[in-house]
Amino acid sequence: MKRLIRWSIVVGIVGVVCWLAMGPGAARWKERNQVTYREVEVSQGKIVAVVNATGTVKPVRLVTVGTFVSGPIESIKVDFNQEVAKNEILATIDQRIYLAAVARDKASLDMQQFNVKQTEAKLQQAINDEERALALRSQNKGFISDSEMDQFKFNRLSLKAQLEFAKATVLQAEAVLDTSNANLEYTVIRSPVDGVIIDRKIDPGQTVAASFQTPDLFVVAPDLRKEVYVYASVDESDISLIREAQLESQLKEIPVRFTIDTYPNELFEGKIHQIRQNSTTIQNVVTYPVIVSVPNPDLKLIPGMTANMSFQVGLRSDKLRIPNAALRFFPQKEQVRLEDRKLLEGFAQSEDFDEQSLAGRSAEEKAESRRLRNRRHVWVQDGEFLRAIEIITGLSDNKNTEVVSGDLQKGMKLVTGIQIKK
Repeated sequence: MKRLIRWSIVVGIVGVVCWLAMGPGAARWKERNQVTYREVEVSQGKIVAVVNATGTVKPVRLVTVGTFVSGPIESIKVDFNQEVAKNEILATIDQRIYLAAVARDKASLDMQQFNVKQTEAKLQQAINDEERALALRSQNKGFISDSEMDQFKFNRLSLKAQLEFAKATVLQAEAVLDTSNANLEYTVIRSPVDGVIIDRKIDPGQTVAASFQTPDLFVVAPDLRKEVYVYASVDESDISLIREAQLESQLKEIPVRFTIDTYPNELFEGKIHQIRQNSTTIQNVVTYPVIVSVPNPDLKLIPGMTANMSFQVGLRSDKLRIPNAALRFFPQKEQVRLEDRKLLEGFAQSEDFDEQSLAGRSAEEKAESRRLRNRRHVWVQDGEFLRAIEIITGLSDNKNTEVVSGDLQKGMKLVTGIQIKK
């Protein structure tokens, strides 16, 4: 009996000790194994949405300067990258054969003009002879016969026709001389516009032949300091965003900013000049050319440079926004409170909107999914579990997304992932 009492006391003491130890120990065990989440804060500020593209700098216009005449290049007055004025001499072609042609045609013109004077003199003599014959015939018809009168008359008419022919040959000789003078002027190659020499395709001593087609001698870019064009290739999925941004801005120019590798610390800005509809397909990727006009007063933008461009397609100021990481978080079922676990069944289908996830669906399903794209869920801690908050999203950039509606306030903590314990 005493042994039973003794064992009962021992068991009771052990029970009390275990009860006292299990309470704090269980709490510590629970605390140690509790999931810790990474969180971000809901903020308020600016959101700038952009469409990125790659472009190439090109002159607004290229003028190819050729030659109308053939011959050896005698001298070149300009070089690459040189700025030239309109009518400035670029090069000259050997003029010897063209000077000889001018001298020949001038002599031919002089001969034709002499022939005109000679014919005029003969015509005047014929007129005088006919007038004398008429005067004699008026005194006595027997002095001059009818056949003789015909000779005087038709001789005058013949010389008059010869004079007209001689004058026509003078005009012909003048035209030939003008052609020779023009060819002589063509031996001096001049710039048709103000601009910069982009390319020079000849060297002194080289012979150019213009028999079949006009040889290209120089390429001049006019108004290169005034502006250049940047030809951007925009993906077909983004071109509508640019067009819609232009309409929303009420036909105002949307900002276009870009950098180039030559000046990595400098930001350039331009405006959209044209959105062209002639698409280009490369490896099943469809792009559309967007032409951006950029001033170039310092000639920093050289044709051929590559531009990394950003088209601003949306701007929101002082709006409620959440980090994009909060939209990418997908919790496990055991981490979510019971009321929200039903959301997890269609979570992946309703909130994963990349094009791969839509593959295989019908056109109606794809359109419906894209219409519901802005209806999303974010997660907040609610005791030991996570609670879902439905929101409607708006504009998005590479860091944040606008909250159009939803039960969120500035400063709230949103879950973005599980914190790994060290």
